[in-house]
Amino acid sequence: SAGSLTVSITDMRAPVVGGSGGVYALCSAHLANVVMNWAGMRCPYKLLRMILALVCMSSEVGRAVWLRFSPPLPSSGPQPSFMAHLSGAVVGISMGLLILRSYEESLQKQCSWWVIVFSFITFLLFAIFWNIFAYDLLGVQIPPAP
Repeated sequence: SAGSLTVSITDMRAPVVGGSGGVYALCSAHLANVVMNWAGMRCPYKLLRMILALVCMSSEVGRAVWLRFSPPLPSSGPQPSFMAHLSGAVVGISMGLLILRSYEESLQKQCSWWVIVFSFITFLLFAIFWNIFAYDLLGVQIPPAP
């Protein structure tokens, strides 16, 4: 949902297709977990796994950016936005670092836990009010569904 909310703020006319925000959140949370628990992992190919995941994620984001700004056919309509990919990765990294960081320490006692929770609540409230009022204020017309 952070992906679709980010698209509704940053790229208002672009459609959102699929669950790329959630996929990138899961992948980047896994990468954060690998980085934090590097010494404790017993997998001999952890560097290869990390590089492969980063290459796949980066190439897909690059492809999405390319298609967004350079569509294959001019009459094909608006291309899906890539901002869901990026916001999903940000949410995944922040939640991965926050939740998977320390198993011994209570989450509520960590200062970073409160900062990230406050940031997400602030973003959520901003996005809700943006979607209620910004389209009328900016005069953005969303094309009707075909």
